[in-house]
Formats: sequence, C-alpha cells, structure tokens
Amino acid sequence: MKKLVLILSGLFLAAGASAQTDVADARTYGIGQTVTVVAVATNGSELGPIRYMQDGTAGIAGYGGPITGVNRGDSITVTGPLIEFAGLLEISTVVSVTNHGPAVIQPTPIQIPITSANESLESQLAEIQNVTFVESGNFAGNTTYTITDGANNLDVRVNSGTDLVGTAIPSGPITITGLIGQFNANYQIVPRDLNDIIAYVAPGIEINVELEGSTVLNNSDYFIGNNSTVNVTIENQGSNTMTITGATFTGADAADFSTNIGATTIGAFSSQSFTINYAPSGTGSHFASIEIGSDDNDENPYVINFEGVGTDNLATEPSASPGSLTFPILEAYTLGGQYSAGTGATKYLVLWKNGSAITGVPVDGTSYLRGDMVGDARVAYVGAGTSFTPRGVIANQDYYFAVYAFNGQGGFENYLTTSPSTGNVTSLGQNIGTYYNGISSSAASLPTDLYNLVNPHTQISYFLYKQTMMSEFEIRDTTNGQSYVTCVYSGERQIFDDPFDWTATGYSREHTFAHSWMPSWPADNPEEPEYTDQHNLYPANLANANTPRSNLPLGEITGTPVFNYLEGSVGQNAGGQMVYEPRDSHKGNAARAIFYMVVAYDFPFNGDQSSDLQDQDVLKNWHFSDLPDNHEIARNEYIYDLQGNRNPFVDSVHYACFIDFDDNSHIASPSGCDLSVNEKNIDSRLVVFPVPADDVVYVQVNGIEIEAYQVFDMQGRVVTQETGVSLPMLELSGESLGSGSYIISVDTEFGSAKRKLIIQ
Repeated sequence: MKKLVLILSGLFLAAGASAQTDVADARTYGIGQTVTVVAVATNGSELGPIRYMQDGTAGIAGYGGPITGVNRGDSITVTGPLIEFAGLLEISTVVSVTNHGPAVIQPTPIQIPITSANESLESQLAEIQNVTFVESGNFAGNTTYTITDGANNLDVRVNSGTDLVGTAIPSGPITITGLIGQFNANYQIVPRDLNDIIAYVAPGIEINVELEGSTVLNNSDYFIGNNSTVNVTIENQGSNTMTITGATFTGADAADFSTNIGATTIGAFSSQSFTINYAPSGTGSHFASIEIGSDDNDENPYVINFEGVGTDNLATEPSASPGSLTFPILEAYTLGGQYSAGTGATKYLVLWKNGSAITGVPVDGTSYLRGDMVGDARVAYVGAGTSFTPRGVIANQDYYFAVYAFNGQGGFENYLTTSPSTGNVTSLGQNIGTYYNGISSSAASLPTDLYNLVNPHTQISYFLYKQTMMSEFEIRDTTNGQSYVTCVYSGERQIFDDPFDWTATGYSREHTFAHSWMPSWPADNPEEPEYTDQHNLYPANLANANTPRSNLPLGEITGTPVFNYLEGSVGQNAGGQMVYEPRDSHKGNAARAIFYMVVAYDFPFNGDQSSDLQDQDVLKNWHFSDLPDNHEIARNEYIYDLQGNRNPFVDSVHYACFIDFDDNSHIASPSGCDLSVNEKNIDSRLVVFPVPADDVVYVQVNGIEIEAYQVFDMQGRVVTQETGVSLPMLELSGESLGSGSYIISVDTEFGSAKRKLIIQ
C-alpha cells in the first residue's frame, strides 16, 4: 500500500523541457507570488477549467487561461500567481502554459487510507482501497458524496463533465482513484471517470505502518522530537501471509536508534506491534531512516525518515541567517517579500510591524503561528518557503520586517537570533494618475461623465467575493494561527479557523445599496453587474447585522433603538421612519458605496424601486464626517485592480456636493453641503505615486492646486523646494533627487500635508 513514487521531476518531461521551480517549492511561495513549475497534468476537460498537476515532489492545481487546453498526461510548464480558493492552493489566472506533449513517464497514484487525504497530499493523484459509498442511487453532476472505511469518512466530488453522471453508485466495497482536493475545511477526492471507481479486490500482500496509531506513508518523514520510545504497528492488509525480514537504520545518526522489529510473519488482515527506541548521543538535530523489509513487492523496503532532537531538547541552530530581503510585490492593498535561504536552515519566521523597526526576538523552544505576537511584532509567515505575503496591508503605511532562520518543530525550535534579514517598505497610496482627466465638478454633465468613466468594467461573480474581497483583502490574522473578519455594520470581529466559510462564520455579502432598491431586482439570476459590483459589497454578520438591516434606509436614530447589536442599531429617525444606523467608522464608507451605485447604474433615490427610501443629506453628512481612511483607499485600489474602475467619491470627496442623488442630476451651486476644506481633507487628498519610484514621482492634491512644496531627506534637511507655483499636479525627477527615502510637504490655499516618497 501507499506507493509514494519519488520519480525525479525531470523524468516527467518531454524532450527539451526544463524545470525552474519544483512543485513542492512552489507550494511554499507567498500568496500573490508568481511561480513557474514543470509538471504532468493528471486530468483534462472532464473537470472543467481546472487542471491538477504534479511532479516527483508534490501536486498543485492550475485554473483558467491557457491551461484549459491541456490534456490529461501532458507535460507542461505553467507560470502564474498563487491564490487560495476555498482552501485549495492554485496557480490562478494562468499567465502562460507551454505544452511539451505527452509525458514520458506518467504519475502513479499514491495508495493512501482515508485519513491521509490532507494538505500534504493536496492536488496529488491518489488511490483509496476498500471503502464504500454512504449514499445510494445514481451519481449527479457537481454533487458531493461520502465514502467510509467504517470509522472515517471522506468527501467525493463528482463533476458534471465526467461520465460518472447518471451511473449507479456502487453498493459494495470499492477502490477509488482521484485528485486530492479541498473545499473550505473539507478535503475530498475527485474522480475523473468511470475507470476511477472499481470493485475492491483485496491484494495478496499489502504492508502498512502506523506510528503511535497513525499511518505514516512510505518514504515520508516523522518528527520524533525527544521521545525515547515510539509504538509501531505493522499491518498486513492483504489476503495472504506477509513475511517481515527485519529492519535496519541508516543515516548520520543511525546508532542513536534501535528497534525490536525482527524476522516474523503477519497473517492475512492482521497486525503486530513493535517499538522504536531513540537515545540521542549529543545535542542538536539527529537524523536516521528505518528500512523495513518484507515480501510486499512494490514497497520493499518500507522507508520512514526520522528527525529527533538531542540532549539539549533543541534542534540544531542554523549557521547563517537569510539575506537579500526584497519586496517584488507592492501595492496599496498588498505586498510580497522574498529572501535568500539561510545556511543550515529548514524553516523561517517572518515578523512584521507598522511604523518602526522591530525589536521583538523569537524564543528558542517556542512554536509560533501566523498572527502570534513576538514582542512588538506579529508573525507574518512561518514555514519552509523563502517568500511571504502578509495579510492586512493598507495604504500609505511604513511596514518593517525581520526574517529569522530556524530548525525544529513542536516546541524544539532553535532560532538563529543574530543578524536576521531586515527591511522596510512603504505601501502605495492612491493610484489615480490621469483617471479623472476631463471630469469637472462644475460641468452639468458630471453624473453622465462619471457614469461613462466607471463603465464598462469587469464583472466579478458574486460567488467569487469570498476569493476576492474576503481571502485577498478583508480577512486579518490573529493569534494561534486563526483569522478574523470584521462586520462592517456592527464592528464585531468574528474569529475562525482558515479557510473562511460563509456558513461556518455566519457571515454574508451585504449589498449596501440594497438589492431590492435596484430597478433590475431581482438581479441575481442571471447575475447583473449591479448585483455583483464589489464597490457595493461588504462582509456583515448575517443574523445580527445583515438581516436586521434588510433593505432599510441608512439613517440617524433618535430615541431608543428597537434592535441593537454592538455598534449597529435599528430604530426610528427624527421623521418616524425606521432606519438602520451602522457604526460611526463605516458611515462614510457606506455613503460612498451608495453614491457610487447611483452614478454607476443611474439608480436615483426617487427611481422606481427606491422612492423615498434613502435620505441623501444624511449620507452627505456622513461622507464628510467620516472621510476615506487608508483602509478604504486600499480597498478602492484593490477593486480598481479587479474591476478596472474606481469609486469617484473615495478619490474626490467634493464630487458628492455637485450631485443630487434623488434624481442623479447636477447641482451647479451646492447648498447645505459641507464644501469646506481643512487640514484633514488636504491629507486625505494628497497622492504620491508611485512609491517607490524609478524616474518620475507624481504629486497631486485632488481638486486643489499646489502653491508650494518642500522635499526633505530623512535627517530633515531640505533637498529641493519651490514657492509661487500653481500646479494641479507636481512632477519630480527621481534622478535629480537620488536614491533614498524623502518626505514631501505641499502647501495649498487650504493648508498643508506631508507624505513619504522613495526613489529606487
């Protein structure tokens, strides 16, 4: 059993192909990082636009783009960015695929028990023997079924493109072959056709080895730590008697290991118990492999690689820290870092902090998870990879990082705490550029001009919101490796174990401009752009925020609320109308989302569905009292990247004064609208782009002319300055400034503001 075939990835290639990164390495890269792998596709079009693929090291899924033309068995070179979709690691929106033709050697399914279908084997081709289906009847497409071994269950996903659809579900024991997938918290096996589900026939001789009650696959690793004794069970899952010829240890520290596994026989469907003993002869990490001989032809010997710790109860400390920390991905809403490997290191701990250099240092013998605090910093990544993508990046922030090398696990970690690789980077701000060229708030055509500006745009499915806004932006890290999401209305922080799931957390995608207000209602079948627009959707607690809000207008409650959950309430406004009042920090965001929907889809408040439902004066007051912060700026930039359009009311807060949202018309001379500009407004409007810059830096204060500016170095010395200018946009030469970090201060008739800029 458990035929873990470790074939060199090069053997999978057609002539002339070469690997840049093996799949196991690619799986350690940070989300958003681009990887290139050479592997063999293990499915074709029967599973839709996804292709599972593997080399001799691991498996990974690829989705979309040119990979959809790949056939099962093709050797391919695939390049694209990593994402996690409902827990499944994928190379998504594939950039390029080179098809080398049918592979010389095809991957062999690894034989596993149900309990081994987990993250370590994700996307690999596997075979599970002697299981039965819980359900009866016929297979339907795009449906999940269950197999059981009598004690454990596993999901089976039947796709509509397979020839399984419409056939009878087997009633007796089966052997099933398929790809190990994941959907939310559940792992699954995905068969490809009728040949992947056959009647089970017991093998003649089949060895299986358990350590401390759990199967350890052939040629896999086992961390023994400082345990002096490990219980071993050798099973014969075949119908004939199995002969064990004995066991030997090999490797650098083989003398520290011993076992009572000797020559013996094990009857059909029987097992015997043994022990492995470990007595380290010194400090640091100790390595050895056991080889168990038997007459199982395809798994002789059965090999398990052990790692233990020495008499100091710590792994060996790395001899050199990682180096060359760089940030190849940098946006207002995300960043990605990478570093060179440390010497003698197997794993890395990445710490990050906003605002100042890190002073926290990891402690030997301590296991850290993503989100844990280490002194004044938080863990951004822990693992074997040399790249990372921290979660929770927002605009215009100075982020500092420290990368430590270490070895060991399970409380036996040994960190090299001297000279970690350090670096800092500033996340980008608004990337407005020339987006609003030709747009004038004084033009009678302003609503139409904005409509034409934001349309057409890329439509993102409502179903994909979990992957886009949740997984890639809204979800944040907390301690113990857990995550949390914030309800925009109530301020609740819901903690959960990854991956995020709507049902498990009790959350939903809330339409700020209510779905029932839309003249196209119902607009979800088929999905219309107004229903799926990411600018209008926010995460909210379903039972305690989304449902109470329903399609109520947003407003200010006077008197005692009739419903309250944390910072969100339902009650009557001054006119006796029932309204929903969200937390203060979301009021401006909600107002700008609704303004956007009115303009983007010509949905005025006095339209067919939304007559008298929303007071625009309340929203305009919220708009100015809760101006866009760096979180909202980052969100706007991310959606711009997704949909290709921006929310004008986030970028230029004064646009709202010139639009009557009751009929989506222009207001030539606004009254009753706060058009005042103060220092806070100036700071929110100041844009420096790009950061970092190579040659030219663009500086603008949206809608306000720059009268003077000064550029300071980090010691406070004036590098360049100019007064008496009148510019809507300032262009600075990076070459004249020179490489380094600077602070630019701009003066306007309404006040001054400062921002950091970096020249590479």
